[in-house]
Formats: sequence, structure tokens, C-alpha cells
Amino acid sequence: MSSLEEPIGLESLPSLDVVGRLRGFSSGACRPMVGELEMGNCLIESRSCSSSNNCNNVFCSDEYTWRRQSRCMFRGDHVRRSSCLGMSEKVFESACDPLYLQERHYSSSCNDKDIRDFANKFWRGMPRFVKIVEVGPRDGLQNEKGTVPTDIKIELIQRLAASGLPVVEATSFVSPKWVPQLADGKDVMAAIQTLQGAHFPVLTPNLKGFEAAVAAGAKEVAVFASASESFSKSNINCSIEESLARYRDVVNTAKKHSIPVRGYVSCVVGCPEEGLVPPSKVAYVAKELYNMGCFEISLGDTIGVGTPGAVIPMLEAVMSVVPVEKLAVHFHDTYGQSLPNILVSLQMGVSVVDSSVAGLGGCPYAKGASGNVATEDVVYMLHGLGIKTRVDLGKLMAVGEFICKQLGRQSGSKTAVALSKLTADASKI
Repeated sequence: MSSLEEPIGLESLPSLDVVGRLRGFSSGACRPMVGELEMGNCLIESRSCSSSNNCNNVFCSDEYTWRRQSRCMFRGDHVRRSSCLGMSEKVFESACDPLYLQERHYSSSCNDKDIRDFANKFWRGMPRFVKIVEVGPRDGLQNEKGTVPTDIKIELIQRLAASGLPVVEATSFVSPKWVPQLADGKDVMAAIQTLQGAHFPVLTPNLKGFEAAVAAGAKEVAVFASASESFSKSNINCSIEESLARYRDVVNTAKKHSIPVRGYVSCVVGCPEEGLVPPSKVAYVAKELYNMGCFEISLGDTIGVGTPGAVIPMLEAVMSVVPVEKLAVHFHDTYGQSLPNILVSLQMGVSVVDSSVAGLGGCPYAKGASGNVATEDVVYMLHGLGIKTRVDLGKLMAVGEFICKQLGRQSGSKTAVALSKLTADASKI
């Protein structure tokens, strides 16, 4: 196959039973052994405490090891938690606001300072603004069994840009032999040349694809490598080193045209053929892409097996060789872990998130696998955290409804489904 994240079955993971395989990807792999814990007690930094919550300053005594810079959003800033669509809104001065703690009678010796310290630790490093890279028109539609009409693709891109999304990945210039669903890339690019308000990068696998993209009017491109040797060979028919050599040619040529290049790394947590992928391998590929000139490196959990316990060490490894402000995350929601993974990525300083409207995408050859994290769900969570995106959630939901109607399916966004039902119920009153 020859696309960034072409579906390969989860069942092809090497000789591991299902439970054992998933345990390897879970945060439990990093937890203390059962023998280290006792019933009714907790173990924190080699200190035990009873379940009556009488530990003081447990949360505020240590810094996260990955933090490069600290930023506290509780110093003079109000944290605004509001529902989307203006349904309700409350502003809390701090985590200790009486409104927040109303009707809660906990038996604990923690004082207001302890709670604030815990809240500060949660918010420290969290970005105030997150750039969302919408990949639905490319990464989503490339997995469709049938071909989506060109005019529908164009309208999808136009409507996504109108919702406030700053980046919409438009199409791919991979050989139609491998991705026939995007064979109309040239026509799509011709139709959006005058579209304003967003960037419209395209995927290019090699120098030939780059030249075709530039001829079609592309002003930004992306290349894709894998952290897994097996996946690289099965996906793009070459080794990791061979793929990096190709992309150096693409990046060097792009520099001559003043065209920025984004780099993708796939299989950053797990591979459908090799299983667990060591963070050091991910860091190596990310560093190579960054050093050759990619302005941004997107780290993709291709088969969606990652949990926060696996994502954190991967990000730590990559952040040791690539500045955090140059990183993005790209999660598939196969096991429902995308939002938790995005949250810990934000806490570690990442401020760019890839997502797909209505959760388009997925792995049709992997039973039970679902698509990319839905853009609607990401926006809803970010707005709930008080993080700006400049995306209009109402307009975005309308776009999701539009494309799902065209594809004849229900939205993969839990937010869109829930809010649509809420709106429908309210209309009956």
C-alpha cells in the first residue's frame, strides 16, 4: 500500500494473545507490581498513606520530568468552562471556588492551597491556543470503499475552512494505483486555489508526487515516514532509511520553491506487524525529518492502540531531540483513547492536534478499528478546558452532518451525536 496510514489488520500483530497484547500498550505496563501495593493504601514516590486522604502536598512536591517551560493559567486568569452553543456558562475563580465545591463534603485534611497546587500542576504547560489540522478530506476519504465525487470533496474543504479551521489537508498526490479515492487531486486543488482563510497542504510520497503537487498549485506539502521497519516496507515499499533519503530530495527541492514541508511519523506507539515500537525509534525518525527541514512533525498512532502511559514516554523521547513547539499529535480512536492521549500531550506542551471531521477514516481491514479522533470531539474538549481554537463548533457539526449524509453513515463524533439529539429533543418542547 502507499499512503500515510493505510489500514493493516490488528490481528496481524505477532504471536500475542489479545489480552497480553493490549496490556503491553496500556499504562498498566508502567505501574508498580501488585506486590508493591497493599489493600487500602497507596504508594506515591515511596511514601504510603491511608485511604483517609491525610497526605499533605502530595501533588505539589514534584515537577513533571518532561516540562521544559512552566505556565500557570491560575495566576490572575479565570478558567472559563462553558458548554458549546452558548447553552450555559460558569466562570470559576479557582478550583477552590465555593460554586465548584458546593454540596461536596469530603473528609480530607487538604486545604485550599493544596487544591490550588494540584490544579496548577494540571494546568501548567497547557497551551492557551491549539492549532487543529483537519485531515478528513485526505486521511478520512482515502479509506472510503467507494469514490467520493470531486464536487463533494471541494464543498467539504470549503465548509471546513469556513468553520474556522486553520489547516485543512486537501488531498494526496500518491499514485492512483495505490489510492484511487484521491485520484482527482489535481481537480480538487484547481478548485480551491482562491480559497482564503486556511492552509491546504497535500501529501506527497516522493519527488514525482511533489512535482505533481506543485504543478497543481500546492503551496504546502507533507511527507510520511514510519517508526516501524516492517510497516515502512509494507506501506511504502522501502526501508526507513530509503524513505528518509527520498524525503531529503523532496525537502531540498521544496526549499528552492519556498514551499514548507510537514513531516508525519506513523506507528509511534504500536505497529500491526511488530507490536510495541520503542520510543527511541520514533525519536530517531522525528529528528531526521526535523533536521532535514520539516517545519512540523506529526506523531501518529496509526492503529490507535496507545494509552497515556505509552504516549508519555514516546513524547519524552521525541521532545529530547525535537522542540515541543514543532510537534503535533495524530491519534486514531480504535480503543477510545484519543482524547486522554491528546490531554496528556497538551499537558506536556504540544499545541497542534490532527483530527478528522465526524471521525472519518479508520481501518476497514482491522475488525473493530475506528477512524481518526473526531474534530468535533477535540474542539468540544478544548473549549471546555478554556483553550482557544477559533473554530465554530456549530458550523463544524454542520460540516460533519453534510459529509456523513453524502457517505450514508452516522457521525463518528460522540459530541455531534449527543448535541444533535439534545437539539432535536429541545425542538419537541
